[in-house]
Amino acid sequence: MRIPLLDLKPQYEQIKKEVEEAVKEVLHSGYYILGSNVKALEEEMARYCGTKYAVGVASGTDALRLSLVSLGIGKGDEVITTPFTFVATTEVIVQVGAKPVFVDIEEETFNIDPAKIEEAITERTRAIIPVHLYGQTVEIEPIMRIAKKYNLKVIEDAAQAIGAEYSFKKVGSIGNVGCLSFFPTKNLGGCGDGGMVLTNDEKIAEKIKSLRTHGVKYDYFYSVFGYNSRLDELQAAILRVKLKYLDKWIEMRRQKASLYNELFSSSPSGPSKGVKIPQEAPYARHSYCVYTICTPERERLKEYLEAKGIKTKVYYPLPLHLQRVHKDLGYRKGDFPLAEKASREVLSLPIYPELERDKIELVVKEISNFFLSAKRGNAHAK
Repeated sequence: MRIPLLDLKPQYEQIKKEVEEAVKEVLHSGYYILGSNVKALEEEMARYCGTKYAVGVASGTDALRLSLVSLGIGKGDEVITTPFTFVATTEVIVQVGAKPVFVDIEEETFNIDPAKIEEAITERTRAIIPVHLYGQTVEIEPIMRIAKKYNLKVIEDAAQAIGAEYSFKKVGSIGNVGCLSFFPTKNLGGCGDGGMVLTNDEKIAEKIKSLRTHGVKYDYFYSVFGYNSRLDELQAAILRVKLKYLDKWIEMRRQKASLYNELFSSSPSGPSKGVKIPQEAPYARHSYCVYTICTPERERLKEYLEAKGIKTKVYYPLPLHLQRVHKDLGYRKGDFPLAEKASREVLSLPIYPELERDKIELVVKEISNFFLSAKRGNAHAK
């Protein structure tokens, strides 16, 4: 039996008729950019996430980039963030002329450690970008207190966490802005790229709308240099169909994660026996964009599972402070030990709403077999 990391086909089959009808309506309308579907999706997403405004853009990366620009962050500024995230988080900081400043993560959540942020603040610090990694919510309340104390902006990178909650508030609704990604692998994924900026600030929303369309003020009059970062009407139409099912799909993901946890807890490879399972923080409602375990035997386990037809993925094998693109920042190995440890040990297992119980059982069984085999090998070696 082959088990993919993610299979989008079953989801499509469930909503095929609705999606194809929505696409057909757009094609018949002849209006393909920033049309009625984009406007409606923005309203629906703002309502879903609990913000006053939502602005559709071309990608999650652009959501981050345009947010930084709209907040006036640029050359000479510093932005505090985590080294354990996808490169887009820091890529955009560098591209607007600012400097990423890293803070280590919490071991249990893999998210930025709020207790370590204040010591990283300098007179040049202008913003903090906490990343809700894997669908696990950052402990954002203390970050907001720090931001208020030092007059900093908070940009929530919620690319992997749409629908996740912090104390019953949807991620992306708490900071000055929140950034979403609609990349196909996300919990709410389109049939291509797409992103959205969430905010309660009307001025920021208006700036993002201008920036996404070359800095336009009104037809062919420009107030600033902007970008070409518009959300396609086709993507918006598809996402509107999917949004209706998002909470159901997240609950199904949570059920799959709960089953993994239950099976691991009763298996020979469970907690304290080779595998560390993900923890849901007490303040969080995890959306399980990915289900990530930890083990010092990561590379050998990954190879073993691959041979058994079980796909896995490492998010991420090298923290950003050690990446070549950030060599100029002067960080060295050992600077952020928890992020470095995570990069050596994390392994994401198959998870998607339609993943069958027997496949989850097989994944856990094979992981147990791997550790039992390793244990027997060690015993023979003695």
